[in-house]
Amino acid sequence: MLLFLVAVTLLRIDSGRCGLPFYNGFYYDHVMNDKGNGNEEIHFNGVKLVVETPGDPVFTYRGANVTLSCHYHYDPQPDKPRMIRIKWSKLQEDSTTDKDVLVAAGPKHRDFGDFQGRVHLQQDSPRDVSLVIHDLRLDDRGKYRCEVIDGLEDESGIVDLELRGVVFPYQSPHGRYMLNFHEAKKVCEEQDAAIASFEQLFKSWEEGLDWCNAGWLADGTVQYPITFPRKPCGGKGLAPGIRSYGERHKNLHRFDVFCFSSDLKGEVYYLAHPWRFTLEDAKQACQDDKAEIAKVGQLYAAWQIHRLDRCDAGWLADGSVRYPIVWPRPKCGPPEPGVRSFGFPKHGRFGVYCYKMN
Repeated sequence: MLLFLVAVTLLRIDSGRCGLPFYNGFYYDHVMNDKGNGNEEIHFNGVKLVVETPGDPVFTYRGANVTLSCHYHYDPQPDKPRMIRIKWSKLQEDSTTDKDVLVAAGPKHRDFGDFQGRVHLQQDSPRDVSLVIHDLRLDDRGKYRCEVIDGLEDESGIVDLELRGVVFPYQSPHGRYMLNFHEAKKVCEEQDAAIASFEQLFKSWEEGLDWCNAGWLADGTVQYPITFPRKPCGGKGLAPGIRSYGERHKNLHRFDVFCFSSDLKGEVYYLAHPWRFTLEDAKQACQDDKAEIAKVGQLYAAWQIHRLDRCDAGWLADGSVRYPIVWPRPKCGPPEPGVRSFGFPKHGRFGVYCYKMN
C-alpha cells in the first residue's frame, strides 16, 4: 500500500451554515478518510474512483422538475465503505469560475444562490448522487459539473441541460442595431426570455429560422441564421447556415439580439373590444381582466408551444403590436407560420394580448 502523509488545515465556517467544515472549496464533516490512526493521514491503495454522467443533453421545459443523472463507483471495489463528498456546480459561459449549486457531505448539504430551496440529491441508491432541480428557470440551462471527492482523489462528469422553447429576434423600439451586449441581455429578460445560446440558435435554424439582422448571443458573439441565401444576407453564393461576426466588444458594439423563451406558467389570450385600445388603455384592460399585458417572449412561447393562432394585431408590454399565426391563410401575412409584427406604432388603436397566471 502506497502511503501519503498530508497535513490538512480545516477552515471552519459559521455554524449557522449547516455546520460543515470547509476545505479547498468543499464541505467536509471531519478530516478526509481513515481518521483512526490519530495522525489524520490519507491512504491510497490503488482503488480508482469513476464518475458516470449521461453523454447526451437532457431536454425539458421551464417550470418542470428535472434530474441530472450522476453515479460513481470504485474499480476495484474497496473492502469497506469510504467517506465521499459531493459538489454540483454550473459552468458559466461568460466567466472562468463555476457557479456553486450544491455541496454535500454525508446527510448534510447546502444549496446556493438562486438554487436555494430548489435542489437536492436524489440518492435512490448508495452511489446515486444525481441532482434534482425543481421549477426550472430560463437561466438554469447550461452545463453542470458533478464532482465526487474521496480524500485527495477528485473525479467529475458534465451534464448538459437544455430547455425546449423558441428563439426569436428582438430589436430595440428605437431601431435596428441599438443594443450593446448588456442591454441585449436586459431586454430579453424584460420580455420574459433569456439571451439565446449558439446551440439554441443553431437548433432554431435547423427548424427553419431565417433572419437577416445580426444579433447578440449569450457567449458574446454576434450571429444570424440564413435558410434562404440572398444578396443582402451574405450573398447568394454562400450556403445556408449561421453567419457569424465573431466576438464583439460588449460595451462598444451594438446589434439586435436573439432571445429564448420556454413554457409558460399561465395563458396568453387575445382581449377584444369593439373600439380597440391605445397602449395605455390596453394595459388597463388586461388589469381589469385580472391579468397583465403580455410580453413578447410570452407571445412567442404561446405561439410555438401552445399553438396560439390569432389573426388580430394586439399590443404587447414593450409597445409593439404583433399577432401569432400557426396556420397561414389569406389576409394574415406571409405564407409561413410566425409571429407577425407591426413594429412600435406611436399612435393607433389595436386589440391586446394579455397574460394570466394559472
